[in-house]
Amino acid sequence: MNDNNVDLVLASASPRRKDLLAGLNIRFRIIPSDVDETVLNGETPQDNVRRLALAKARDVSPRTPGLWVLGADTIVVIDNRILGKPGDAEEAKTMLAMLAGKTHEVYSGYALVNSAFPDKEIIRNVVSQVFIRDLSPSEISDYVTTGEPMDKAGAYAIQGIGSGIVQRISGSYTNVVGLPLCEVARDLQELGIFDFLKANACNDC
Repeated sequence: MNDNNVDLVLASASPRRKDLLAGLNIRFRIIPSDVDETVLNGETPQDNVRRLALAKARDVSPRTPGLWVLGADTIVVIDNRILGKPGDAEEAKTMLAMLAGKTHEVYSGYALVNSAFPDKEIIRNVVSQVFIRDLSPSEISDYVTTGEPMDKAGAYAIQGIGSGIVQRISGSYTNVVGLPLCEVARDLQELGIFDFLKANACNDC
């Protein structure tokens, strides 16, 4: 198993995850998963992202026999409440109002699955803390109007316009974007898919 004969499948349509993974200079292709992301009653943030990441990888794996599949999921947690992607503009405004002036947590889970090695599934989660500055109602409305919050957990994008509302973070930046790149890279290296010396970008490591 080496870089010349191993491919990786990303089970996500997220352009953020695609861009992050591309920085590792590995060969991969995208096959989006089709998984219900509804939070289960009583589910902890860690359990939620791990369950969904594994479900996404397993959903795609049968279509790519013998290849490693990477599934991932990201959520925002504030006051013990899990925030996924907003359903509409009003929900996005509500989420941003909840986050303003407070520290929240961002959880990302990821799973690596290969149908040829069912006993070697890798499942992990990473958490980062993010502090959002105080936001006025007009600032929230203006940001939501850009459309950027609509497909993002917690209704903001730290790598986009939303960087202007983030005052500080603690932990992995790429985790907040949607994929804890350093941790993923280490696991991919163990699998023979990645070489740190050939990476274009792995700033978390």
